[in-house]
Parts: sequence; C-alpha cells; structure tokens
Amino acid sequence: MDTPLLELIRQRIRAQGPQSFAWFVKQALYHREHGYYSSGRCIIGRKGDYFTSVSVGPLFGQLLGAQFGEIWDSLGKIDRFTIVEQGAHDGQLARDILDSVQKDAPDFFAALRYQIVEPFAVLQERQARTLEAFQIKVEWHDALQPFTGVHFSNELLDAMPVRLINNGREKFVDLDGDKFVFIERQVGHQEEFNDAALNWIDEVAAKLRRGYILIIDYGHWEQEFHANVHVRMKHRHLDSPFEQIGHADITMPVDWRSIAERARQNGLRIAGFTDQNHFLVGIISQFASGLDKSSLAGSPKAKRELQTLLHPEMLGRAFQVLALEKGIDLRAPQLAGFKFASEPPFA
Repeated sequence: MDTPLLELIRQRIRAQGPQSFAWFVKQALYHREHGYYSSGRCIIGRKGDYFTSVSVGPLFGQLLGAQFGEIWDSLGKIDRFTIVEQGAHDGQLARDILDSVQKDAPDFFAALRYQIVEPFAVLQERQARTLEAFQIKVEWHDALQPFTGVHFSNELLDAMPVRLINNGREKFVDLDGDKFVFIERQVGHQEEFNDAALNWIDEVAAKLRRGYILIIDYGHWEQEFHANVHVRMKHRHLDSPFEQIGHADITMPVDWRSIAERARQNGLRIAGFTDQNHFLVGIISQFASGLDKSSLAGSPKAKRELQTLLHPEMLGRAFQVLALEKGIDLRAPQLAGFKFASEPPFA
C-alpha cells in the first residue's frame, strides 16, 4: 500500500536520481511526520516490534543507576551532576534509573539532573507522562547541551543512518517503475559508511566538559567491518529494507573500532569495553549490598529478568558497552562495570 512517505521518497529519486541508503534510512526512521521513530509508531516490548534490555524489567535501570552513582563519586560528588540520555523512547529506562537512585542513593538523587535529548514532540510527550513523578528532576532539549556527568545511550547508534559501502562500491536506492531497488556505484576507498555515528561522537565529545560517555549497543570490532542491515517488525525479521517503509525498524551493527578511533581523535580516552554480561556482573559484584535484593534474586520473575540480561545466548553477549572518559584522573579506579573486562580489541 502506498503511503505519503513512499511517494515523498519516490519524488526525490525521480527529481534528483538515486539516493544514498543513509538518506533513505533517515526518511524511513526520522522523517518528522512519517518516520518510524519520529511519528511514534515504534513500540518496544511484547506487543511491539522488538525487545530491548529495558523491556526485560526495571533491573537494567537499577544497575545503570548504581554505575552512575559511582561516576558521581569519582567526580567528587558534585552538585548538579548531569545524566544525559539520548534515544529515551517512552522514558521507561529513565524512570527505572530515577526510581532506583531515589530509593538506594538519596544523596546522589539530590545532586543529579536528568536531561533527555529528544527532537520529536510526540516522544517528548510520552516521556513526560512516564516521568511525571520526576518532573522536578527531568528536563528536555532538542539538542545536546554542555554538561558534566555522564551521557549514555541504549541502542541509539545501531539506528543511525548508514551508507552501504563495500570494497569501493556503494549501494544506492533507485526506482524500477514504482518499485525500490538497489544500484551500485564506484566510490572512493576512504569514504566512511557511518558518518552519522562519527559526527555524533564529535558532538558529544565537544559538549562533555568532564565525565563519561557510556554507549550500549550491538556491533562488531573486526578490522574489516562487514555488517548486514536488520529490518524488524512485530518480532519478525523482514527480508528487505524496502518492506513496510516507515513501519519497520532498520538497524545495522555498530562498528566499534571506528567509533573508538574517532573518540580518540576528539580527545576522549577509552575507559572500558566489554559485553553486557560482564558489564552488569561487575556492577552487581561491587554494589549488590546497596541494591534492592528483591530485584536481584528474590522472585522467580526477578531471576528470569537477571538471566535474560546476562545469559550469553540471550542479551548478555549480543550487546556490548563502550565507556569513554574526559577530564578524569588517570589514577581514578576503573568503573565497576569493567572490572571483569578483557583488554579492548582496538586498544
């Protein structure tokens, strides 16, 4: 079925010729009126299109809250410590974090401010409803502001637009009649496929005065990066990004090596890299005594939640965590989430 978004994309191709896949993904996901995310059509969880660690339950947010508390401590327990979240979706993870910090670390809760970077009004409204109990603590911005504290994202980079470049050839989106097809063109070997993610690193590094950046996502770190586009709708993998345009999620695994290299170019230091299993186990091992025991192992539901987050065949190995730091004393202790991490493959 044709939609206004499909016709908009067709008109651009007819007027200007084949378009990069990055431009196509930007329209499919982020077009202000018709995009999958920006329109509010994206639903996460059992009744939605896919699961995330947030869908599992509040434990993920509780453990992140403990890690942020350690970061606050390492910065000298400053006033107006800022937690910045990008890709907050409906605000559930923010609520889980603030709930747990208020309960487990009241001094930290008193010092923190929570900023959500959200350019889309429909999502801001959802987040505001979810976070109504914390309205004094939370503020919204259309773009990143200078901050001291921690910036974090969960499954943000994998949804950033990418170009499909391999061995000096790039796939562009063209039309065959009304049907979307790929064509290939020769491009320079120095072209970056993930400009959006690299530019994002530039921006966050420029806005961070002192503190950490935590990126949680799924990806690879091989020297020669090859990755496939993933298209998901109602927990099914679709065969093509040209199916259900504007109604399906389109992602690509993160190329951690290029992200780490760009971070270094911006004066950031790698503070740790590991999979989600080791990251969360490190936090639990250090802060279990100060966390709500009912969330860790109390009920059968809590045990299933923990297993889903940690098990290598579930979310434990599928997702990785990269920590970057700026203005941190080199003698500062390693963050708890990386105490069981091996040496990063791109160190």
